[in-house]
Amino acid sequence: MTYQPLSEVRKTLRVDWYRCPMKPGRLRELSRRSDAQGWFQAGGHTALFILTGALVFGFWWNELWLAMLIALFFHGTVASFFTGTAPHELGHGTVFKTKWLNKFFLYFFSLIGWWDHFDYASSHTYHHRYTLHAEGDRENLLPLEPSLASTFMLQLFTINLLTERGRTFGKGGLISTLVITVLGAVGRVPSDERAPINEWLKALHRDQPEQHRRSIVWCRILLLFHGGVLLIAIVSGWWVLPLIFTVAVFIGNWLSYFVGLTQHCGLREHSRDFRKNTRSTKINPLFSFLYWRMNWHIEHHMYAGVPCYNLSKLYHEIKDDMPAPRTLLGAWQEMRMVWDRQRREPGYEYDTPLPPTANPEPIEEDRPARASTELERSIGELAPAGLQES
Repeated sequence: MTYQPLSEVRKTLRVDWYRCPMKPGRLRELSRRSDAQGWFQAGGHTALFILTGALVFGFWWNELWLAMLIALFFHGTVASFFTGTAPHELGHGTVFKTKWLNKFFLYFFSLIGWWDHFDYASSHTYHHRYTLHAEGDRENLLPLEPSLASTFMLQLFTINLLTERGRTFGKGGLISTLVITVLGAVGRVPSDERAPINEWLKALHRDQPEQHRRSIVWCRILLLFHGGVLLIAIVSGWWVLPLIFTVAVFIGNWLSYFVGLTQHCGLREHSRDFRKNTRSTKINPLFSFLYWRMNWHIEHHMYAGVPCYNLSKLYHEIKDDMPAPRTLLGAWQEMRMVWDRQRREPGYEYDTPLPPTANPEPIEEDRPARASTELERSIGELAPAGLQES
């Protein structure tokens, strides 16, 4: 499909989003950032990475190979959320009240996670402004397959070597990530037409050339850092170091996949109601912590300036106007049902039911939604200079 330039999309496409009403002043309270909460989230995730990494190193040092493999699985499970999840919320700039702490941890998690937060800032700004309107948001292109294929599952529960990026931003295995980073370091994008995300990156680069230049520099930094880890391992003989710092984000990707795919898979395109195009789930506290509370995903899209640690409070403020959050198993059953039907009926989308207490979906495109305030529209400090609204 051929899309118009993003500069034209910004002129012609406007989505009047429906947002659940709240008590006056409550949104401002929920939008307050906290260094203490930020340290608990970002510092706690880092501490888990250090702890599991230390276990891997200790078992390796003592030649306890089975224990090392088990520790490596848990280390990878923790580290897999460094790719996309942790940099996502830090990119919004809402985790810490102190801005340089947001920036520091953004760079730290992106460095370990092979994550290009410069390209992502452009992509995710469009994703929030035009969620699932493909003219302006191709970060997640539907339909998405909730795959449970045996070879794919084997990689997710061991080491993700061969998975290629497809219809979502930044998802791929070790080999495809290395290729993409090497190409990115010289300003190129893979030309493989089987991965629509490549077209999206090219469109972003044309639209935001300054951000693309920063992306090129960052890809070179990623290669230098991980190349340095490999060099140190070769010189010292500590071959475990690349497993701890370079390969970890591709090990044990099972949990980040199972919780992450639920965000939009199978839902409505071209709706201006986040309750219809986004899904929230209830998961246990540990999983929610590793996922940076993004299981509350409708709430995040509706009020993206609210820090992740306040999203459950936000849900309880507006729950009478919201669909009930799915369980993780329920979300996957729903996605698999939708996918089976989509294979028979291309174009089918699941219409999330709303409770009797909820306001109806504003369907008529010519009927504007309630005028939103700047605080309600806020996406934090996510947007790069070229995409900031005046």
